[in-house]
Amino acid sequence: MNHLAHFLDGLRCSICGALNVLWLDPIRGLVECHECGQTALTIPETTKEDS
Repeated sequence: MNHLAHFLDGLRCSICGALNVLWLDPIRGLVECHECGQTALTIPETTKEDS
């Protein structure tokens, strides 16, 4: 991942179970595990809330 990635402290990879190895790349919308290499695409919710 590039230098704009953010470390996700206190989270565990759901694939390998390693703690504190997840990084978020907000530009690409990806979370990556630096232990096993698994990636996940993050998709923001775009629906409007009813008031």
